[in-house]
Formats: sequence, structure tokens, C-alpha cells
Amino acid sequence: MADNTAGDAAGKTAELRQDPDPRAWGKTKHTLGDSNIRPFGLDIHNPVFLISSVVIAGFVLIALANQDATAAFFGWLRPWLTSTFDWFLVLSVDAITLFCLVLIFHPVGKVRIGGKDARPDYSYTGWIAMMFAAGIGIGLLFFGVLEPVYYNFAESGAARPLGIGLEDNEYIGVVGTIHHWGLEGWAVYAAVGLSLGIFSYNLGYPLTLRSAFVPILGERVWGAWGHAIDTAAVFATLFGLTTSLGLGAGQVAAGLHEIFGITPSPTVTVLLIIGITAIALGSVMLGMDAGVKRLSEINMVMAVCLFIFVILATGLVAAITRYFTVMVDYVALLPALSNPFGREDTSYFHGWTTFYWAWWIAWSPFVGMFIARISKGRTVREFVLCALIAPTLVCALWMSTFGGAAIDLLNAGGAEGVRATVIDAYQPEGALFGLLKELPFYEVVAPVALVLIVIFFVTSSDSGSLVIDTITAGGKMDAPVVQRVFWCTLEGLVAIALLLGGGLNALQGAAVSTGIPFTLIILVMCYCLWLALKRERAKL
Repeated sequence: MADNTAGDAAGKTAELRQDPDPRAWGKTKHTLGDSNIRPFGLDIHNPVFLISSVVIAGFVLIALANQDATAAFFGWLRPWLTSTFDWFLVLSVDAITLFCLVLIFHPVGKVRIGGKDARPDYSYTGWIAMMFAAGIGIGLLFFGVLEPVYYNFAESGAARPLGIGLEDNEYIGVVGTIHHWGLEGWAVYAAVGLSLGIFSYNLGYPLTLRSAFVPILGERVWGAWGHAIDTAAVFATLFGLTTSLGLGAGQVAAGLHEIFGITPSPTVTVLLIIGITAIALGSVMLGMDAGVKRLSEINMVMAVCLFIFVILATGLVAAITRYFTVMVDYVALLPALSNPFGREDTSYFHGWTTFYWAWWIAWSPFVGMFIARISKGRTVREFVLCALIAPTLVCALWMSTFGGAAIDLLNAGGAEGVRATVIDAYQPEGALFGLLKELPFYEVVAPVALVLIVIFFVTSSDSGSLVIDTITAGGKMDAPVVQRVFWCTLEGLVAIALLLGGGLNALQGAAVSTGIPFTLIILVMCYCLWLALKRERAKL
């Protein structure tokens, strides 16, 4: 890429301006461009790109060549990590959540991302659609029916949230699911996204993870320390993302079986990942506005239509009543659910909660950077409210509608498709289609749901590729398209390697193994963000 790129808008974001304050952090101008190499017209940040790509490519080759050993390793790794670091993950996420809530009410909430004169680049509709599609991915469709039903009808009390039985709470499964998709998970995204937005758009640092550590590292952030932080972000993003891609591919395979009778198999799943990754490549090549934004908006429209259909087909009044009931229970039980000590619900706590927190954290560089890129012009208060409170309410509404409806049907003696895939035999990919079979117009609604899953798959892959490309290009947002293609392709290969080398356990184990160490990075990032916000507030 030509050197005059630094003069473009993206280059201005990546350039550190001279701060007249003698106590300024890292007063030297720095674009990270000095250490970039440009072979074949590429523009890559050499240490981060080379280390990340070589290690990940090596992992793919080893996993594919040793599938049984990979399966055994990740089968051991995930439960060991989630049972050993459970207290650390839960307390860390608790602290991050409290920090974000403080920002809403503190005077620093008036600080505007990009400065006092900055204005948003996207409308509320486009902004929230992109943020929601990137932040949730296919999770709502995969877990919306599966998780509430699994908790509600688990035979063991250790698998139910807080060990509460149905005689005490009819919808405890929905409450436990909202805990995993609500306030605390989105707080992780909000903390990372706000840090990147403030340090890039307000303080003029490159849009990359290392920039948030300038207050404590100073000029060292441009050296080995910064390379290590950005490389860790690439690993966390890639493995967190491929977990979702693997889940999506499995659910698409289940949908093809339900609708067209195509028998699921590893070959079918691999072909699906290849095909959908190819679609994502097209979106990546079109860029943010023409590709990602357009797909995200289509995605949200289709998701809303599916939601409206389900809520009308299963009873509007019942759905509204159930929603308010589970939200009251969620708020009441949140302190207990967020306490890592003295837990008797060990299967729920270790098998689900600690995994989820590690997964949210692994996704946070990806989603955080993505929402930072699209949030210029928003105030801190506006950003946190829209990235934290609103998605929690929407996720809760989705889970209570889909999961709650499945629970009601099961209690009434129906929903045999859900019973077969969740209770009688654990085949989570088919849970959504098991519910849709109970509703009218299945022949029309099921293909729509299948297309929606595919688009969620694509939006996760293409937006993730853009983020990883930005990190490995030293914070530049207009790196050559071929680099986005490289990372999008590598994501698909990692998902294939993990699925063939251990399936769901391998996918989840990879996410947890990268999410736990990245937790420390986010905690320090919150401290640095607080210092930056206080300084920006003083300028006002």
C-alpha cells in the first residue's frame, strides 16, 4: 500500500498527536507504520502478523494431523480450566460489570467518543444492528431453545442454576440462560470497546489493543509489550470466533437434515464451513458499509420477523407475562448467580457459567474493536447504555420467548422434537428446529431460520476478519483487501481443524484457553480507561 495512506481518515486515527501536556502519555508521534513491512503491496505489522499467522497455521496443521490427540487434549483442557479458574473468571467479570455501571452515572459519562464536536457516523438503527449482530453471532439461535430447556429439565440439581427446582421456579432455566447472555457478558464488550474508542478517537492512538495501555507502559507499548498484547488479542479473537463458527456450521447441518433430509456428517460440516466462509469473503471484500453493515441490517430484520412469528404463534400475553416474571427473578438471583463461592450447582457453574465468561472475554477484542469503529460521536453514557442495558433486555426477551415457549410446550406434553434433541439425547444443533416443528407454517419458517443462521455465520466471520486485520496491520482500518481475505480463510481453517479434532469440546476448550489469560488484560485496560476518561472530563 502507498505510504500516503497515513494521510487518509484511517491514518489520522492511527497517528498519535503531540499533546502539549508535559505529563502526556507517550508524547512521541507513532503510527506503528515504521515497523510495518510491505511485501507484494501488503501492509502488515511485522511481529504481530508473523507470530499470529505462523502459530495459528501451525496449530491447524498439527490438529488436522493428530485429530485423536487433539480431541483428547481439549477434552481434558476445558473442564480443568473451568474448574480451576472459576473464581477468577467470575470475580473478574463482576468487577468489569460494576465498573461499566459506574460509568453510566459518573460525570465522565458526558465525555464524547471522538471529542466534543464529534458526530455519529451511523444512525441508531444501523449502529445497534451492527453491534448486536457482531456481539451475539449465532448464539441466540443455537442456545435460545437448548439452554433453558436443558437447565429446566436436568435430572441433577447440580445442573440447574443454584440448584433451584421447578417447584420453586417454573422458569429457572430461562433465568439461568439470561444470566449467561445478559448484563455481565455485555459489560465485557462495553469495557473493551469504550477503551479502544477513547484511546483512538480522543487521544489519537492507533486503533489496536496496545494503545489502551499507554498510561502504564508509555513508550514501551510500541515494543515487545505491545506486540504481546496485540498477539494475545489475535489469538483470543480467532479462537473465540471459531467456536461460534463451529456451532453455526453444526446448526446449519441440522437444518439441512430437517428440511432436505441431508444426513449430517463431518464432511457435510466441513463443506458448509468452506461455502459460508466463501460468502463471508465476498462481504469482507465489499468493506464495512457495503458488506458488513448491509448484511447486519438484513440479519436484524429477519431475526425480528422470526421473533414476532414465534411470539404470536405461542401466545403474546403469555410471552409478555413470562418475560416480566423471569426478569424480576433474574434481578433477584443475580447476586447469587454472580457469587463463585460455596456453589452446589457445580455442573451449571463449571460446565456453563465459567465457560461462557471465558468465551465472552475471548470474543471481546473482536466485538470491542468492531463497536469502537462504529461508535464515534457517541457519549460514554450513551455507549454504555446501548452496549450494555439494551442488548441485555433484548437477549432476555429472545430467550424467554423461545426457551419459555419450549418449556410450556414440554409441560403440556408436546414439543417432542425438543425433547428428543435436548432431554432424551443431547443433540443441541436440532433444538431450534424441534421447537419450530410445533408451530404453524414449518415448511416456510424453517428455511427462513436456516438462512438467518447462515447470515449470522457470515456477519461474525466478516466482521471478525476486519478486526483481526486491523490489529495485525498496526491499527490501520484500510489495509489491503487481500489481508482480510487471508484472515477470513484462516478462521474457516481453524474451525475445520477444531471440529475434526474434537468437535464441540475442542471448540469450547480453545475459547476458554485464550479467554482466561486475556481476562488480566481487560482488567488492566479498565484501569487505564478510567485514567483516560478522567483526563478527558477535565478538558471539558
